[in-house]
Amino acid sequence: MLSGSEQSQEPQSAASFSKPLVVTREHHVVSRKQLSPNALKVLYRLKDAGYDAYLVGGCIRDILLGLEPKDFDVVTNATPEQIKKQFRNCRLIGRRFRLAHIMFGREIIEVATMRGHHSDEQEEKNKSQASDQGQLLRDNVYGTIDEDAERRDFSINALYYSINDFSIHDFAGGMEAIKNRRIELIGDPETRYREDPVRMLRAVRFATKLDMTIAPATEKPMFQLASLLGNIPAARLFEEMLKLFLNGKAEANFDLLRHYGLFTYLFPALDSLLNKQSDGPELALIKQVLSNTDKRINTGKKVTPAYLIAAFLWYPMQAQAKRITAQGETPFNAFNIAMNQILSDSAKAIAVPKRFTIGTREIWQLQHRFDKRGGQRAFRLTQQPRFRAAKDFFCLRAQFEPELTELATWWDNYTEQDAGNQKRMVGELNKGAKTSSFRRRRPRKPKANNAKRHD
Repeated sequence: MLSGSEQSQEPQSAASFSKPLVVTREHHVVSRKQLSPNALKVLYRLKDAGYDAYLVGGCIRDILLGLEPKDFDVVTNATPEQIKKQFRNCRLIGRRFRLAHIMFGREIIEVATMRGHHSDEQEEKNKSQASDQGQLLRDNVYGTIDEDAERRDFSINALYYSINDFSIHDFAGGMEAIKNRRIELIGDPETRYREDPVRMLRAVRFATKLDMTIAPATEKPMFQLASLLGNIPAARLFEEMLKLFLNGKAEANFDLLRHYGLFTYLFPALDSLLNKQSDGPELALIKQVLSNTDKRINTGKKVTPAYLIAAFLWYPMQAQAKRITAQGETPFNAFNIAMNQILSDSAKAIAVPKRFTIGTREIWQLQHRFDKRGGQRAFRLTQQPRFRAAKDFFCLRAQFEPELTELATWWDNYTEQDAGNQKRMVGELNKGAKTSSFRRRRPRKPKANNAKRHD
């Protein structure tokens, strides 16, 4: 964490930036041994080419908090085109803001050009573009490190590690915010949320991930501006959804998202149902799903997004199927129509890739096959690609739907047995039932005699 000799200072706002607080090497714990060798290569090559380059944001923040950083981001005064000339393993991405990705096998070092302030005089190549709500649609405005720091979202992310003297440059009171475990936006919160409404989701995610509290001034506008998330592309919200629910803090994120009114812009059908039935099995199941997900993630196990989508939309889909059945459709047809409608409506909020919606459909469809166990049906069901996920979901439902308990217990036992015992369990299902294979035949009618009678 921070050295005891370091002087604290109050967090600054974007309007009051002055000289940064420079924390020299002996007063912080960040060491090159904790940094990615590939990130250091990028820093030194840019430095040798005459450019300024810093490690910035999450990697520095995490090391100061005693966490292991996952990504290493670099910021420089070189333009994306100049960066590309320095690295043969570079590709430029992004439309809203141009970025350089330096690829070292599976590791990617993201390099961004220092951002600047917007101005009314927009040059052809160096311009920004905003929507009527203030959301930045294009942001290729380059500037100095001071301007870049003001453009960062949270004070804890405005920390720059210099490769020249290994010092940390703190432009927004980030060191103090880390010390006080506080999430605070840089600048006017309402303006910053309007520029990019996803910052509200990031505030929630950082608060739970880092075990911090959101500063009052930072959280206050979230209640009024949550609707701005409706302007965010559905594909981007899907990526944010994965970060929120596959980071080991899913249950805590769910609670905060609902507290601030943000969850409805990710899963509107589920949020509407939970608001109507706050004490039903729906909320209990979702909380248990998220708790189980956190346990799996934190123990190094994988979770497929298809399973989460299936859990989030199961009860909305069931409610839709009941409405369709009431209109005269058969339960089977109503179930399939409801699946299509719910997934189609959900895609308007978050654009779930097809490979995951296919998995969701399979998990749902298998829910209606667990009561069919006779003959080879039980064995064949276990051979389905989504059987394990579907069975786990069925057994989870049984915790909140008592009528499924006996069947779920049978399947739990069945999957733990060898082939011989599995056959025995299936055979025992027929005990007490009529086992005779003899089928009483109806007497045949005598064939009509069409032959002519000869007297």
